[in-house]
Amino acid sequence: MDLGGPMRAIANIWRNARGSVRGFVADKRALAATEFAIIVPLMLVMFFGTVEFSSAVAIDRKITLIARTLSDLTSQSTTLNDAGMKDTFTASISVVMPYDAALVKGTISQIYIDANSIAKVQWSRAGTIASGATQATLATSARNAGDTVTTMIPPALLIPSSYLILSEANYTYTPTIGYVLKSSVTLSDLSYTRPRQVTCVPYNNVPSTC
Repeated sequence: MDLGGPMRAIANIWRNARGSVRGFVADKRALAATEFAIIVPLMLVMFFGTVEFSSAVAIDRKITLIARTLSDLTSQSTTLNDAGMKDTFTASISVVMPYDAALVKGTISQIYIDANSIAKVQWSRAGTIASGATQATLATSARNAGDTVTTMIPPALLIPSSYLILSEANYTYTPTIGYVLKSSVTLSDLSYTRPRQVTCVPYNNVPSTC
């Protein structure tokens, strides 16, 4: 009896089965590659987004601390001149380290609230720290003596015939990667304190009397 025909048929079936198994394995690899191609961009967005968002939150917290430090140090002074103002800005802006202090701008203003609860700037000074510098540099403030700032003072602080130290700090945050946050964001905060040791804090003898 010739068994060659059936044996060949069985051999063909076995070859076809092996080919099908190889095809199935190849399909699984293709599926894994497709899933990888879909998931990886999403994972990268989540990773870089988390890094950028975390850095922004950390810097924003430091800007709040800078604003509070500026007003706190100034309110403890009995008088200020340019040298003392530079020291105040240097100590306060340095809080932002290890981030770039050159991107921080601080402003200190003394506000007088008159008998009608109108708040006006008595004096104001800005300060920055240049890249690589260890001492702050004084700059012209955007607020001028005599400017009315009543609307930006909380109503509870508008006590007639009183003084306030207003400090402001801002930082232009530019994402290192720019994968999620595409453009720069300005982070800012401000703080109010009352002069602690004197009625007001004269700066370069302004005001001459309180």
